[in-house]
Amino acid sequence: MTIRVLLADDQAMVRGGLRLILEDQPDITVVAEAADGVEAVALARQLRPDVCLLDVRMPRLDGIEVTRALAGPNVPDPLRVVVVTTFDLDEYVYGALRSGAVGFVLKDAGPVLLVEAVRAANAGDALISPSVTLRLLRRMAVGGAPATHGPSRPLSERETTVARAIARGRTNQEIAAELFISLSTVKSHVSGIQAKLGVRNRVEVAAWAWENRIVGTP
Repeated sequence: MTIRVLLADDQAMVRGGLRLILEDQPDITVVAEAADGVEAVALARQLRPDVCLLDVRMPRLDGIEVTRALAGPNVPDPLRVVVVTTFDLDEYVYGALRSGAVGFVLKDAGPVLLVEAVRAANAGDALISPSVTLRLLRRMAVGGAPATHGPSRPLSERETTVARAIARGRTNQEIAAELFISLSTVKSHVSGIQAKLGVRNRVEVAAWAWENRIVGTP
């Protein structure tokens, strides 16, 4: 099945480059491009793409506002949003995470990670660039970002291990290999963690882990 992607970036050259990378894949097609946030929201609501790839800084509505409109907690049928960012925009990324983004990719991360992020978002297995995880989320924790509320029930030892791996940017496949367990078992643990924490995706699990200092020093 083809993954339908909406691109939103105010620079035509960037959109063109992203389109070339994505459409070089047999399972991805770009269904629309938006040059600003208002256009992105309108096109996304009209076309219902599988994944929205959004720049943070855009005219009229920025990436955080677009993410909130398309994937926020009050959206009845949220879309999957991946935010494209740089380290200069840490505070924007934190806002996008809280607004419902399921993945982060650096603009200079390269085509392989970009494609992986789109596929992961489409599969519901969000991808956080490891460098974003280890530098941005750790900075959020050290910088005094407010810790989220505790879990409704304590995480088991194995769930804590899985949450720590998610916070380090590991995929489900990598976690399964590291812990010598099946992929389905990992997915079950992730679902249990999300339920206990009251969060919607693994990005928020990672943020919780860093904010609550369960990760330690890499």
